[in-house]
Amino acid sequence: MGTGPGKADHMSGRARQVLEACDIVVGYKTYLELIEDVIKDKQTLATGMTKEVDRVQAAIDAALGGHCCALVSGGDAGIYAMAGLVLEMLALKKIACNTGEQGGLWVEVVPGIPALAAGAALLGAPLTHDFAAVSLSDLLTPWEIIEKRLEAAAFADFVITIYNPKSKKRDWQLNRAMEIILKHRAGTTPVGIVTGAMRDNQKVVLCSLKDLDKADVGMQSIVIVGNSSTFIYNELMITPRGYSKKYEI
Repeated sequence: MGTGPGKADHMSGRARQVLEACDIVVGYKTYLELIEDVIKDKQTLATGMTKEVDRVQAAIDAALGGHCCALVSGGDAGIYAMAGLVLEMLALKKIACNTGEQGGLWVEVVPGIPALAAGAALLGAPLTHDFAAVSLSDLLTPWEIIEKRLEAAAFADFVITIYNPKSKKRDWQLNRAMEIILKHRAGTTPVGIVTGAMRDNQKVVLCSLKDLDKADVGMQSIVIVGNSSTFIYNELMITPRGYSKKYEI
């Protein structure tokens, strides 16, 4: 299930219902801390970064043991998160899912506000037209494929939302992404950087594409690169849908 971008204020009603009904809550330690007021009376199983398989296995084991278990993800469970891994592992282990078979499990994917939506809302309206989302993490995806996706998105004039832009170990990928996008976009193209969206450490910054390499960006940041029509007005990032070309405004 997705718990949204930050605190419980941005969690869906359905997510709250599921957390109230479950016996055990499994998740990454930081995500559990963000919703501790909601799950304070629940048994929790927390793991650290890069322990996704362990978290899913713990949730599956708990559910097979007869518990009602919630596996939480920040943002939306289906966007760079745990829903896909849960279903993939059930398929690989041949555990029946939502069929009613004996020994099977019932799985509900509960959506949440994803980081790209939270970041866009804080920036203004940068995703009003077509956009692409690309993660710069090459832990699971070869960098060659990531570069191809960046190239294609930049060439097609998509607004580009960049997940996992930089970390202590991955400190060069964002600069390379900037170089690729600059081949197809003006250096003055607006870029929005949102760090810690809807959290206590929230920070919103605007810059131009040519200056992206100088910006303060980390693992809690999401970077939104505008398309050829994106503009800034009163510190708001706006991508027109095209209404002014069709209608008199």
